[in-house]
Amino acid sequence: MKTPEEVIEMARKNEVKMIDIKFVDTLGTWQHFSVTPRELTTEVFEEGFGFDGSSIQGWKSIEVSDMLAVPDPGTAFIDPFCSVPTLSLTCTISEPGTREAYTRDPRGVARRGEQYLQSTGIADTAFFGPEAEFFIFDDVRYDSAANHSFYSVDSEEGIWNTGREELPNLGHKIRHKGGYLPVAPTDTLQDLRTEMVLMMQHLGIEVERQHHEVASAGQAEIDYRFDTLVTTADAMMLYKYIIKNTARNHGKTATFLPKPLFGDNGSGMHTHQSLWKGDKPLFAGNEYAGLSQSALHYIGGILKHARALCAFCNPTTNSYKRLVPGYEAPVNLAYSARNRSAAVRIPTFSESPKAKRIEFRPPDPTANPYLAFTALLMAGLDGIMNKIEPGEPLDKNIYELPPEELATVPNVPSSLGEALTCLENDHDFLLKGDVFTTDLLHTFIAMKRREDDALRLHPHPHEFAMYYDA
Repeated sequence: MKTPEEVIEMARKNEVKMIDIKFVDTLGTWQHFSVTPRELTTEVFEEGFGFDGSSIQGWKSIEVSDMLAVPDPGTAFIDPFCSVPTLSLTCTISEPGTREAYTRDPRGVARRGEQYLQSTGIADTAFFGPEAEFFIFDDVRYDSAANHSFYSVDSEEGIWNTGREELPNLGHKIRHKGGYLPVAPTDTLQDLRTEMVLMMQHLGIEVERQHHEVASAGQAEIDYRFDTLVTTADAMMLYKYIIKNTARNHGKTATFLPKPLFGDNGSGMHTHQSLWKGDKPLFAGNEYAGLSQSALHYIGGILKHARALCAFCNPTTNSYKRLVPGYEAPVNLAYSARNRSAAVRIPTFSESPKAKRIEFRPPDPTANPYLAFTALLMAGLDGIMNKIEPGEPLDKNIYELPPEELATVPNVPSSLGEALTCLENDHDFLLKGDVFTTDLLHTFIAMKRREDDALRLHPHPHEFAMYYDA
């Protein structure tokens, strides 16, 4: 980890002309403002940079809008997407005067989650490893007004372009659900994904693999190595930043929207988790699939609170166009080894105790990683502390169960509104250790209710196709 002095030296050595101050808002979007290098002193790493928080969605009202952005020196990097040398710092938000952590700051929530974990004595460290998928398109257009609404995305890989005049059209378009791991010329994005990977590695993200994903039209996945909760969430914000800006530099656009295409696979963010105490992996044992009893109880907590967790792990109306029963989506609230039809999978690639972990498959990359990862940790800890049994594993292809048996398997919520109701009814586990607060939960739910209402109240283009002649 860098010290403040090392960050200042880093700025001097790279002849930095601007310091970019980044923080994440309630919904999981990076926000920023910039200061000149003369403002970068050792004191600001304790005292923070003052700014107006009144216009940040879900944050302070104008009469109490002064806030402090306190930079974390370990997050410093030279921003490769700025035309002049710019040093970037990620911040946690504090209250002026008291210097207390601002309770609606998602990064602060994640830090309190790590502190709560240590206070329980159960473990020292929670590791998270997200696998975020995304689409790379050549063109995107959309609009919504009182009298019209539409969207259109396009990709040279899209199966719908087999007949398009491309002067010449060279074929090799990807069929729906036919995009998993093809080589060139079908996969047209290898070099672009590699450039993203090289940039991630240059900025300190340890990448494990990259590949084309299942869907037509440029679906991709880049996986980076697991790390501690806050560090992994920080890396996810940088990961998105690199992907979007690298795509833009090549005249393309990248989106983490879970379901941009009808009738094809959506983008998820399968999230691997494990607990350690010192150098001991706590999820390894002699129970089912080589897990410990603590790991099974952690799964029990995840499954018990899964429907409420979806409010954070799948926080958009579009999320529930991916999470649909009857398709190969992780909607079934069961657990199983190797089995990707269950919401909780136990990977079995390695028998090493260090590799023992659980994977929660419903999340998607629209999630605010700080809130989603912390909520998952709190659910798992609740399972361990209350010895919540996960029930029997379901070692079957759940997608092919007969209807009467499938009806016994609980599902994730079917809409954002339902997920928010589940969170309203099941959130006490999040309040332990003051990790989340009722104020933050109420604010988050109110913001998301407005999104849900907006979609519910707007006429949909497909309704005209179905009903205009009624």
